[in-house]
Amino acid sequence: MKKVKTEPETVSITAIVTAFRRVEQTLDTLRRLSGCRPAPGEILVHVDGGEVDCANAIRVQYPDIKILLSADNIGPGGSRNKLIAAAHFEWVASFDDDSYPLDVDFFQRVWDLSQQLPTTAVLAAVVYHRGETVDPENRIGRWVADFSGGACAYRRQVFLNTAGYVPLAIAYGMEEVDLAMRLHASGERIYQADWLRVFHDTNLNRHDDPLITSASISNLALLAFLRYPLSCWWIGVVQVAKRVIWLKNYGRYRGILRGLIEIPARLYRLRTHRELLSPSAIKSYLMLRRSCGESSLVKFERP
Repeated sequence: MKKVKTEPETVSITAIVTAFRRVEQTLDTLRRLSGCRPAPGEILVHVDGGEVDCANAIRVQYPDIKILLSADNIGPGGSRNKLIAAAHFEWVASFDDDSYPLDVDFFQRVWDLSQQLPTTAVLAAVVYHRGETVDPENRIGRWVADFSGGACAYRRQVFLNTAGYVPLAIAYGMEEVDLAMRLHASGERIYQADWLRVFHDTNLNRHDDPLITSASISNLALLAFLRYPLSCWWIGVVQVAKRVIWLKNYGRYRGILRGLIEIPARLYRLRTHRELLSPSAIKSYLMLRRSCGESSLVKFERP
C-alpha cells in the first residue's frame, strides 16, 4: 500500500512578535501565526512599555506562548533584541503586533528558502498594506539592501554577531537601515522573496503624528553620527535635508522644528552605540540600494 506523505505539524522556526498597546491586533496576529500549517516551533512575544493588560490578555488566550515584558519603552528594535536572544531556533521569523503572513504555509516557505540559501543573513518578505492589491504568487526574489523588521526572518547567529538594534522608542529612519548597513559592511546579504507575503494591517495614517515626524529627522542624523566617518557626513546632511523637504511637500509641518532641535541631545544620549563603518562600505550600501532590480532576480524552486 502506498504511503501518504504527511506534512509536519511544526517547523523549526521561531516566530516573534513585538507588542505595544494594540491588544486586539496582537491577539489577532497570534491567532493567525498559530493557525499556520505547519506552525512555527515556538512563538515568543515581547510586550513593551510595561503594558501589563496586553501581557495578561495574551496569557489568557495563549497560555503556551512565552511572554517577555519590559517596564521601559525600548521600541521595536530593543524588543527584537530580547526576542532573538531568547529564541531556540536558528531562523527567527519576525512580525509586528499588526503584521502577519498572508499564506498558511508561510513558515514552510521560510524553511525551504533557508535551506536553499543557508548563508543569507535575512530573508525579507514583500509587505502589503490596506487597500493594496496582493500580487499573485511568484517564486522569484532578489538581493536587496533593506528589509522590514516586521516582515522578515533573521538567521539568529548572524544577528547575535552584531550589536543588534539601537533601542529607540520611535525608530523610523534608523532601525532596519542601521542593521542592514552593518550587515552589508560585514559581507552579509539580504534576500527578498516575492513568495514570502506579509500583510501589515495599517493605512499608515499614523505617520502624520508629529512625534514620528520629528523622530524621522533626528534618527537620520543619528544614523550618520553612529555609522558615517567624517568624510561621509555630507551624505547625512543631504539625507536630513531631503527628509525635511519631503515632509514639507506632504504638509507634515508639525514636528519638523522639534526634530531638528532634538538632534544634539539624541546624538549625545546614544553616543555609546557609535561604531563607524568604512567610507567604501557606506558607498557600496547606498549603491546597492539604488541598483536592486531585474538584474538581480533569482529564481526559487521549492524542494
